[in-house]
Amino acid sequence: MTEPVALPAPAGRGRLRIADPVYARIAAQAAREALADAWAERPQHGPLPRVSVLVVRGRVRLTLHLDLPYPVDTAALAVRARDAAIERVTALTGTPVGDVTVIVDRLVPAGAVR
Repeated sequence: MTEPVALPAPAGRGRLRIADPVYARIAAQAAREALADAWAERPQHGPLPRVSVLVVRGRVRLTLHLDLPYPVDTAALAVRARDAAIERVTALTGTPVGDVTVIVDRLVPAGAVR
């Protein structure tokens, strides 16, 4: 039987590059799940948050665009969506999130037609 071949150290084996749309999709899904309770009383759920991504020096910068139900504590929901996106992106990709900008594009009143 042959002896197993020793692998080089992890840093010497290559690189892993995660495409920007992967970060965006992970962050959008996490934000949507974080906002699900706020939309629960509505006949329609809000749209999937839109996310733009920039990776600089190994850190992810996210911009979350949200539509939120109205009336609502806008600041609390924005923080909830931001925290969920940071946690999920970091957990699934191992890439630190350096900055998140949350933009509330629209407040949707109950009974509003989108």
